[in-house]
Amino acid sequence: MKMEEKISCGCGKAPLMDLQDVSGSRKPWIVGSVSVNGRAVPVVTTRLSRRDVWGGVKVRWNIGRDRYAVLPGLYAAGTPRPESPVFVTANYKLSFDTLRKSLEGIDAWILVLDTKGINVWCAAGKGTFGTRELEQRILKVRLEEVVSHRTLILPQLGAPGVAAPEVKKAIGWTVKYGPVRAEDIRAYLAAGQRKDEAMREVRFRLPDRMAVAPVELAQAWPVLLAILAASVLSGLPFSPGYGTRFFGFFIPLAGGVLVAVFGFPALLPYLPFKAFALKGAVLGLAWGALSAAASGASAASAAGIVLLVSAIVAFIAMNFTGSSTFTSQPGAALEVRRGIIPMAASLLLGIGLTVVTRVFTL
Repeated sequence: MKMEEKISCGCGKAPLMDLQDVSGSRKPWIVGSVSVNGRAVPVVTTRLSRRDVWGGVKVRWNIGRDRYAVLPGLYAAGTPRPESPVFVTANYKLSFDTLRKSLEGIDAWILVLDTKGINVWCAAGKGTFGTRELEQRILKVRLEEVVSHRTLILPQLGAPGVAAPEVKKAIGWTVKYGPVRAEDIRAYLAAGQRKDEAMREVRFRLPDRMAVAPVELAQAWPVLLAILAASVLSGLPFSPGYGTRFFGFFIPLAGGVLVAVFGFPALLPYLPFKAFALKGAVLGLAWGALSAAASGASAASAAGIVLLVSAIVAFIAMNFTGSSTFTSQPGAALEVRRGIIPMAASLLLGIGLTVVTRVFTL
C-alpha cells in the first residue's frame, strides 16, 4: 500500500474518515493516509507530541474533559496490510492516545467506536462501547473491504459492553479480548495473540488510583467554596480572635477535602469496610478528630467538626466508585441510595451542633 500525504478518493468513493475537524484544521496526530481500494484511511503517528501530553494533563485536571474526543472511524498505524490486526478502542482521546502509543513499530488498523468521548471501561458499563455500536461501525467503514480476516481485538475492559457471540452471529466477525493494558500488546502479538495470567490481571496500583485525584479536586471547588463561606461566618464577629476561629473551622474541613481527594485513593485497599461511603466516613472521622484536637476545640465543637468532615469525606469517596476495580456499576448505584441519607444526616447534625456551639460562645 502506498502512503499518501493527501486524501485520494478514486472511483468516486467517499473516504473512510475525514482528516479535518469542523474548523477545517488538520489533526496534528494524523500524518498522512493510506489508500485502500480507492479510499483513504488516515495514518496516525504512534509518538505522542507535547500537545498530546499537555492535553492529557489538562483532562486529568478536568479541563476540556467533555470535549476530549476523536472522530469515530478507521485509522491506520504504520503501514498495515490486509492481514494486519484490527484493534478496537473508544473515541476518548486519552484512550486513543494510549493505544496508538503502544503500537509503535506495529502495523495495525484502529477501529474507533463512538463512545461519546468516554473511556473504554466506563463506556462499556454505560453501553456506548457496546455490541450494536461495534457492529454498526464495522459496517459503516466497510471493514471487510480493508482486511482479509474477520477478527477484532478489543480491550479486555470492554468485555462487559460487547457480546462476542452476538457479533459473530450478526455480522460474522470474531471478537478477541486483548490484554488489560495496552503496554502488553506487543507481547500479546508476539505470543500469537494469546494472553498469559499477567495480561489478564486487572491491577489497581497506587499510580492508577492517584491518577484520578486531580479530577476529583477540580470537581470539589463548590465544596471548598461552601467551606470558605461557612468559615467566614463561623469566625464572626470581626474582633480579636477572628483568625483563630476562622482557621479553626476552615483547616479541618478544607483539609478533609484534600484527605478525601488524595488520602482516600492512596489508602483505599487498607481502609475497613467494603462500601466506599463507610471507608470515607472512617477516614473523615480520623482526620476530623485529629484536626479538631490539634486546634484545641471544645468537645462540642470537635463533635460538630467530626460530623461535618465525615460527611464530606464520605461523599467525595463515593466519586471514586466509577474509577475503581473495587466495585461495580450496580453496586455503586446501590451505595449511593443507601449512603445519601446517613451522609445528609451527619452533615445537618454537624451544622446544627456547630451553630449552637458558636452561639453559646458569643
